Amino acid sequence: MSPHSRLTELRLLLGIERNTTRHGEKWISGIGALLGILVVYGLTRWTFPTEAASAVGGALMVTSMGASAVLLFAVPQGALSQPWAVVGGHLLSAFIGVSCQKLFPGHAWTAAIAVGLAVLGMYYLRCIHPPGGATALAAVIGGPDVHALGYGYLLMPVLINVAAILSMAIAFNALFPWRRYPAHLHRRRQTSRITQPAQRQFELTQEDFSAAMEQLNSYVDITTENLTELLELAKQHAERNITHPDAILRGRFYSNGKLGRLWSVRHVLEGDGPALAYRVVAGEHTGSAGSATPDELRQWARFEVVLQDNGRWVIAD
Repeated sequence: MSPHSRLTELRLLLGIERNTTRHGEKWISGIGALLGILVVYGLTRWTFPTEAASAVGGALMVTSMGASAVLLFAVPQGALSQPWAVVGGHLLSAFIGVSCQKLFPGHAWTAAIAVGLAVLGMYYLRCIHPPGGATALAAVIGGPDVHALGYGYLLMPVLINVAAILSMAIAFNALFPWRRYPAHLHRRRQTSRITQPAQRQFELTQEDFSAAMEQLNSYVDITTENLTELLELAKQHAERNITHPDAILRGRFYSNGKLGRLWSVRHVLEGDGPALAYRVVAGEHTGSAGSATPDELRQWARFEVVLQDNGRWVIAD
């Protein structure tokens, strides 16, 4: 196995995906998170002045708000970022954390039970929000000041914090039309992008997606609406690019246009002779090499591609 193949295998094992987000979007996310945390602190301080905050040990902010800020401003379209997930996830987890601390105070395993029950509860109430686990944990390990709040912890600081960061997320993301938050608000706008599909041999249905998700048996951080929209746009794109390249040129990159493990990009190498040597540069078996006749490669290839600066392969102009 070549060094390039080892690096690719290591990247896949670690789950390091290629980043296709533009620099502007990254800055928007960072600025949004900054403003979100400022608003959380400011609104909490305004709602509970210094004197009141001192009376409850100065617990103005739950550290899990930092994790919520990542989801709300970096992944606003994700299922884990939607309002019910944020509100329900934090409040339910806070309730479970306080209850566990009251029932089993001082035990080393209390925190573990609180987090485990919080995950279970969020699953059943359909409000999975990863930072909720930290909210439950803080209720147990937050120390005497947090323990003294009792169920008041749900109001101050959790509910106040959640209301502040959620309000900021709605207001801030609304400034940018492509940021769908909450996702439902922009569904009609996004629907206009989907044109009438051409006649196809078969159509995937909502029931197909439901059956596939049940078979996958794992939580996926994308809404059904976003998933079906993404697939429909991809199918329309495919219908406009159904021919094979007219010729295979040395030095160019070609994709077979398939999905998942079947996807592959080959770099046709420079050289002489009737056979064309190539190296796999993306997809499974990255780093492996081979050779084929020009006609064999043309039938294998769906289109010529180029690698953008963001690491995404796109169809060459």
